Amino acid sequence: MAKLVFGMNQSLDGYVDHMTLPGPSPTLFRHFIEEAEGQAGSIYGRKMYELMRYWDDDHTDWEPEGAAFAAAWRKQPKWVVSRTLKEVGPNATLVKGDLERAIRELKAERAGEIEVAGPNLAQSLTELGLIDEYRIYLHPVVLGHGKPYFAGPQPPLRLVTNDRIGEDVIRLTYVPA
Repeated sequence: MAKLVFGMNQSLDGYVDHMTLPGPSPTLFRHFIEEAEGQAGSIYGRKMYELMRYWDDDHTDWEPEGAAFAAAWRKQPKWVVSRTLKEVGPNATLVKGDLERAIRELKAERAGEIEVAGPNLAQSLTELGLIDEYRIYLHPVVLGHGKPYFAGPQPPLRLVTNDRIGEDVIRLTYVPA
């Protein structure tokens, strides 16, 4: 059975604003490449999927890490939860209808970790009791605005580990309490 993992970069004050947070250091980027290479897939909401579609196209200005991440991202299956999209890109499946049934079936038929991307989708899956692990990549910045990591009430959590990644990022790993 697959494990659903919601992980995102977060500021000290709890925001996940990708446009304002600094880009990952080379060490953190390498970490994310390794995670993407090892994942059994990713589940996206529409907004996060549209943002991540950037990795579907080659860009001439990429460093080697960008190309490596794109290759890993393109290989993995993706499931996109949306009521408005009519189609999705390569290696992606559109999820419509009964979210709980679809994700429970996905978890049952797969093995390994499946990334959950986006606070709104994660909140819906949290409310359904489907998120198995939360990973907060805590950056030493205060944004004062943006999208909060938890889009709704924080579920009861238990800290299971913390790791330093690079010079200034701490990964906090929680499971439902």
